[in-house]
Amino acid sequence: MALRSLIVPALCTAVALAAAPLAQAEELSAPEAYGRASAGEITLIDVRSPSEWRQTGLPAHGEAVTIHDPEGLPAFVRKIAGLLGNDPSRPVALICASGVRSSYAEKLLEHAGFTAVYNVTEGMLGGRAGPGWLKRALPITSVQ
Repeated sequence: MALRSLIVPALCTAVALAAAPLAQAEELSAPEAYGRASAGEITLIDVRSPSEWRQTGLPAHGEAVTIHDPEGLPAFVRKIAGLLGNDPSRPVALICASGVRSSYAEKLLEHAGFTAVYNVTEGMLGGRAGPGWLKRALPITSVQ
């Protein structure tokens, strides 16, 4: 599948996300995401903002790609595609602060044709899904 076909205009994506619910999301706990990223089984991507990365650091073995990309959602999708070698079947796990933005990003990527997308629902800070990466004392990488 060509990268161009993975990019969905932000407005069309928002309409599609609101109109058509997807299948049950694949979820990972923070320890599961850490283990799979450490083993090279998934690409772990932190979708929070750069200021959040500087405050708490990134999850170890994680990449930083903000969903708040100044070029919009199509640029966010392109950057993730690039990290995955433009292979929409490569497994990717998304993490944010508490699972809200990563859930949105998961739906966005699935609508763009990615087929193995996971959400770390407890996020970095925790919430209803669990205590979170930081409270579990999982390793982080500092960001300047």
